Amino acid sequence: MSGSRVRATTVLAVLRDGVLSMGAGGQVTIGDTVVKHRAQKVRPAAAGRAVVGFAGGAADGLALYERLEAKLEAHPGNVRRAAVELAKEWRTDRALRRLEAMLVVGDPGALLVVSGNGDVLEPDDGIAAIGSGGAYALAAARALRQHTELSAEAVVRESLAVAAEICVYTNDRVEVVTLPEPAAR
Repeated sequence: MSGSRVRATTVLAVLRDGVLSMGAGGQVTIGDTVVKHRAQKVRPAAAGRAVVGFAGGAADGLALYERLEAKLEAHPGNVRRAAVELAKEWRTDRALRRLEAMLVVGDPGALLVVSGNGDVLEPDDGIAAIGSGGAYALAAARALRQHTELSAEAVVRESLAVAAEICVYTNDRVEVVTLPEPAAR
């Protein structure tokens, strides 16, 4: 397995009615071998005020998560500013430029996709997806959001189930983080 390419997963976030839900499949593969079923690819950030998900190399994603946490601490309550500052650093720092991952970051007021090319993209419809099954999850989420009254969390869970049936790098062992937390609503 050495030298094999590490494959991404699927991360999906849905912002609906002031609630942000972000989830991911837990599968990790190296080459054509599944090496882990329950990786944590979606994590609370900024003392539980934001959520970050990553797809790509696990070590790279975790390194970027830590950098983003620092930016969120430097710009409390401002996810957009923290994401832009991370994107600038990611694009210009020689070591960071080599990291192979993408991030989705959000809070109940904003949802963004951040890439190493310096992109900070805010989807028009409050739905963002990255990773190998991202297109499948995105399509399912858009249909469910448009044609049902499902909660943001239910849309995420159902859409990731669809992606898991199609994408071989995504499993159905989904972890979802929702803000505000259900008890806080």
